[in-house]
Amino acid sequence: MPAESGDSSRIVTVPNAISAVRLLLVPLFAVLLVQHHDAWAFVVLAVSGASDWLDGVLARRLDQVSELGKVLDPAADRLFILVTLVALAWRDVVPWWLVVVIVLRDVLMGALLVPLAHQGYGPLPVHFVGKAGTFALLYALPLLLLAQRSGPMGTAALVLGWAFAWWGIGLYWLAGALYVTQARRLLGVSESPT
Repeated sequence: MPAESGDSSRIVTVPNAISAVRLLLVPLFAVLLVQHHDAWAFVVLAVSGASDWLDGVLARRLDQVSELGKVLDPAADRLFILVTLVALAWRDVVPWWLVVVIVLRDVLMGALLVPLAHQGYGPLPVHFVGKAGTFALLYALPLLLLAQRSGPMGTAALVLGWAFAWWGIGLYWLAGALYVTQARRLLGVSESPT
């Protein structure tokens, strides 16, 4: 029996299926990237980026926003970014400090979940600044991969890739600060006497 319209407890939805496929693309992308099949890795990354946009649009248009989707979609983003960063650093396309800066922010955000869950809160809603930072990083990484090509295309990709990377890092950490502020507010409210 189909779930009622607007039922956020639904699991089987079109957007969730798209997010699940995106998660399945992560190991394929990693293998392609590590084996230097850059053109195919680029295609998989582009499909993943497009599907990230598509699942959000469909969730809203089809009234299929779900609690699972609110976790699955950002998890797929984080995993794609992590795998891409590690693979690109392993191939010396990006420096390891970039991996550390981005992963450290994600570890800190993950650590926020423990006290929130202890007080009965779920994951914090995704903030626009966080989405913008994620999108900037998801644009930066394929551009930095494309920058390995010689000639004007490689040069342009390098400049654009690092521009998106720096904006992505800044927005990513700004969103982290906003999430910490939001979590502190929630935890402060839950700890005050009633």
